Amino acid sequence: MAAGLTIHATCVAIDGRAVLLIGPSGSGKSDLALRLIDRGAKLVADDRTILDPVAGELRASVPATIAGQIEVRGVGIVAATPVTAPVALAVRLDAMPERMPPEVLPLTDYAGLGVPTLALDGFEASAPLKVELALKALPR
Repeated sequence: MAAGLTIHATCVAIDGRAVLLIGPSGSGKSDLALRLIDRGAKLVADDRTILDPVAGELRASVPATIAGQIEVRGVGIVAATPVTAPVALAVRLDAMPERMPPEVLPLTDYAGLGVPTLALDGFEASAPLKVELALKALPR
């Protein structure tokens, strides 16, 4: 596994592009990840994500100690095969969502690389769709 910057984030990959789900404990990171996985996303990491700048992109991976595990509140630890992927989007679950966010999402710096960042309520029923729509709107 990689040895870069470790952040408190859950991460999934959608069509080969990683989405960081960022927020404090109880903000819905794992819950939103589970709903995205149900829609076809792949788990990168739950709760802690390693970020490595590689060839001009930020690659997300899982720390070895939690590889292949996602915590499902009320159920326990569930196995999932982890993947690695370049980071395309960060979703803040601890910030107030804007009704109409700017056309160009603000960038958050991770290891010297800017990542477009969106604020969402992770517990909204539509949150997985909003993540997918935001990701589709970004250039590849």
